[in-house]
Amino acid sequence: MVDWDRVEQLREKGWDWDRIADDPKVGFHPDASVHDSGRALRGLYHRQRSRIERGKGDGGNGRSSRKLDAEVTERVWTLPRIGYLLTPILGIWGLLAYVAPSPIGILLPAVPWLAIALAVAAFVLLFGLLRSSGKRWTPVFRTTVVYGIVLGIVISGVVGLTGYVAFGCPYLPPASTLAGLPGPGWTKASVTPWQIDGLPTVYFYGASWCPYCSAGSWTIYKALSDFGKVTGAGSALGYSSLSDVSPGTPEIILANIGFSSSTISFVINEDTSGVDGNFPATANCFEAGYVAAYSGSAIPFVVINGQYIHAGSPIIDPNNLASWNYASSSTSGGASTVLSEVQSENGTAWQVVQAQAWWIMAFITRATGDSVTSLASEYGWSAATKSAVTGYLAQF
Repeated sequence: MVDWDRVEQLREKGWDWDRIADDPKVGFHPDASVHDSGRALRGLYHRQRSRIERGKGDGGNGRSSRKLDAEVTERVWTLPRIGYLLTPILGIWGLLAYVAPSPIGILLPAVPWLAIALAVAAFVLLFGLLRSSGKRWTPVFRTTVVYGIVLGIVISGVVGLTGYVAFGCPYLPPASTLAGLPGPGWTKASVTPWQIDGLPTVYFYGASWCPYCSAGSWTIYKALSDFGKVTGAGSALGYSSLSDVSPGTPEIILANIGFSSSTISFVINEDTSGVDGNFPATANCFEAGYVAAYSGSAIPFVVINGQYIHAGSPIIDPNNLASWNYASSSTSGGASTVLSEVQSENGTAWQVVQAQAWWIMAFITRATGDSVTSLASEYGWSAATKSAVTGYLAQF
C-alpha cells in the first residue's frame, strides 16, 4: 500500500514523481506492464484526491485523506489565500508608486489610494488567518505569495512603462526628496528641466474661486509681465468665492490673460467655473505627473522649469489683501487698485506681493541661464526689481 504521508513529504521537498515512485519507503509497486512509474503514481495520486473531493474516502487511510483534503482546501480561493496574493501585489505597487509617483503613481497614487488598498488586503489576510483552522503557512500559500510578488512587479512595471513611453509622463522622485530653498514655501526637485520649445516653463495650477490662488495670482502676473508681454489684464480681474475663507480676495484670472515671450513658456490649468471645490483638469500626463507627485492635492501649485516648486502653503496670505476684497472694492478700488500698484511697483498692495514676485523672477532667471543685467535691459526692469532679484539669486 502506498504511504501517502511519505508522498506528501517528498512532494514538499520538491521531488519529481519518478524519484518519489522509486523511493522504497513510499511502497509503490506498479504492475509489470507499467513503463513510467512516476506517471502512474501521479495518476493514482490525483485519482485519490478526486475521490476525497467527492467525499468517497480514501480506502481506510484516514490520515492521508486529511492531508490531501487540507491541500485541496488550501488551493481554493479562501480569505487567507486572497490576502497572501493581494498583500504583496499592493505592497510592491505602493512602494514603487511612492518611489516614483510619476509615472508609476499616476494611475493610483501611493498615498492615499494604494496605502488604503494595502491596508484592506492586510486586514483580509489577518482576518482569514484568524478564522482558519488549518495551517497558516503551507506550500500553496508560499506559491501564492510568490505569484503576488511577481504580479506586483509586473503591474507596477506595466503602469510605469505605459505612462512613461506611451503618454510621456516624466520620471519624478517622491516629494520627500525635495530640497528646501530660501524663498518662502519653495523647494527644489533634482529632475530634468520642464521646457517647451527649449524655453523654461512656468506652470500654474489653481482655481478662480480659491482665495489662496487669487492672492498668489498677482505674483505670477508680475513675473510674466517682466519676462514677456501680457495682454488683457484689465479684463481678467475678479474675486475669489464669497462663501470661502477670505471671501472676495482680489485676483487676476490668469486663464483669461494672453502671454507671449521669447524667454519663457507659460502653462495654465485654472478652473474658472466659479464653483467652490472644483479643481482644474490637466491637459497631459506631464502636467498630471507634477500635480500627482508634488501638489499634495492642494492649490495653488506652481512649478518653474520643472525644478522650483511651491506647494502646500499660500504664496500670498489672502488676509493681507483684505483691504482690496470684494466687500471693500467700492472704497478702495479692489482688484483694479491692486493691478495698478503691481504694475507701477508702488503702494501697499505691491508691498504685499513684491517679495514672492521677486522670488519667482529669481527662479526663472536661474532657469534661463541669462544674467540679471541682460534680462533687466531686455524687459525694462526697475532698479528695485533688478536689485532684489540679484540679491535673491545670491541666496541659492
